[in-house]
Amino acid sequence: MRQNLGRSTRSIYLGLACLSLTLHLLLAFFCLSVLQTACVLPTSSSSSKPRTDTQGHQFVVRSSSSSAASSSHKLPTSPQIDEHHKLNSNMLHHRGRLSLNESTERKQKLILKVKGHSKLEALFKHPLYNLPYPEPQEDDWLLRVKTNEEVRDTSEEDEWEDDLNNDSKWQSASEEEGYDKITWTSDVDTHPPWLRFHLGITRWELYNRKDPILGHLTHYLATQRILGAVQKTGGTQLKLLVLFPNYGQALVKPMRQPRDAETDVNLFYFSDFERHNAEISAFHLDRLLGFNRIPPVVGRLINITTEIREVTSDHRLSRTFFTSPVGNVCFYGQCEYYCSTEHPVCGQPHALEVSLAAMLPDLSLAPRRSWRSPWRRSYSRTKLAKWEKDPTYCDTVKQTPPYSHGTRLVDLIDMAILDFLMSNMDRHHYETFEKFGNETFLLHLDNGRGFGRHSQDEPSILAPLQQCCRIRRSTLLRLRLLTRPGFRLSDVMRESLAQDPLAGVAPLLSEPHLSALDRRLATILQVVQTCQDQHSDVMYNDLEGYD
Repeated sequence: MRQNLGRSTRSIYLGLACLSLTLHLLLAFFCLSVLQTACVLPTSSSSSKPRTDTQGHQFVVRSSSSSAASSSHKLPTSPQIDEHHKLNSNMLHHRGRLSLNESTERKQKLILKVKGHSKLEALFKHPLYNLPYPEPQEDDWLLRVKTNEEVRDTSEEDEWEDDLNNDSKWQSASEEEGYDKITWTSDVDTHPPWLRFHLGITRWELYNRKDPILGHLTHYLATQRILGAVQKTGGTQLKLLVLFPNYGQALVKPMRQPRDAETDVNLFYFSDFERHNAEISAFHLDRLLGFNRIPPVVGRLINITTEIREVTSDHRLSRTFFTSPVGNVCFYGQCEYYCSTEHPVCGQPHALEVSLAAMLPDLSLAPRRSWRSPWRRSYSRTKLAKWEKDPTYCDTVKQTPPYSHGTRLVDLIDMAILDFLMSNMDRHHYETFEKFGNETFLLHLDNGRGFGRHSQDEPSILAPLQQCCRIRRSTLLRLRLLTRPGFRLSDVMRESLAQDPLAGVAPLLSEPHLSALDRRLATILQVVQTCQDQHSDVMYNDLEGYD
């Protein structure tokens, strides 16, 4: 009887073990099927950079031709990023937030739609988005890496010359904790993404949409380990500068309010919070318009404690951290507006959504000139600017350099069109690279006050277009293209934003904001039509010689 009882007990134990193993396997397969996403992982690039500030390397523009073999419309994200954001999405509870299952289902539907027919891919295949630029000459590149021969000619240190003769690569002697040991050569493949982005800037655009470095750079910003964080000086609101292991940097703007929260209609344009999702959306919109004048921006979910508080060397910033009554980690920094305990930046309890923008080359290498916009607002609660009172104001602008010749006026009107679409009234200055003089594009920087209201448009933003009645032919044709059902602006914008890592948490723009883009686009075209009815020289033909 004891033997039979022992056999029965062993059989029961064995059966339970088999059942447990089967359940674990089923659970594993189920989790994999839910969490798997169709993200494209870019090939790894070296995380290296020359220590230009300590070793005396100079960048003065030459870059290898960008490869057109890579897809021109995808901004790849990592499967690890998507999984990280999905697993942490339950930590964020602002209004309108999608649940994990809803987010996964939405992205899967979008992936199936994209596989069948992608409006974004069709848009970027259109000839209007593939106009050839002249072959860049030496002076058309912002930066270039000096060859060994050029460094030998200008170097005053015999020891440095000997090093160049003996070794074609430069190695960092840095022993700084956390930083990667750098091995940098003249081969572009050894450069980190941020450096390759800098070396690709030309007289005509900030980046080439077809260059695979765009995908590498956004992936880099979304995944690199953060080694340090300090508060960026200047400006009116809180901004951070974060540092990466290969000496890269990014400008961070934190989430201050729910994405679908509209700006109070009683607030002045200079009194609103800057929005992290506005910075991300502005980059995508600028790309869809074919401008390519906003540095790449990507969303990221960071840990306030481990990725800001514990790594910051900024004592002024560190003193502003506190724990809220409900246990969320918060900080407020020091700035002109909204930096107080009444306006904190808080995690949930540690997780925080932010935008990370690629930094432009250091001003010591590539100086920039700041220009006051002729259509700058008064920034007064009682006074109007001159252009708001004088309908013939543009006649004076047209006679004033640099707007009296070249493309500067239509460049400014391009920027006004971008600002009107995202309802950004805060455009008081703009910048250009000094090296290119007046023959270059305008940098569309600082877009955090866009996408504040979707229920109301601000026609005064279009004053440059309305008063000057001048527009680039290529810009107008792209705007008309984006009204067609096959390329509708709201649809391609939705598809483009879905590539951002934070889209796994919630849509970057709500549907009312996307609908507002179509409405505002129709308004722009109506203004152009009114100009064409009244004037004969509305079009600036930048497509002369093209079919």
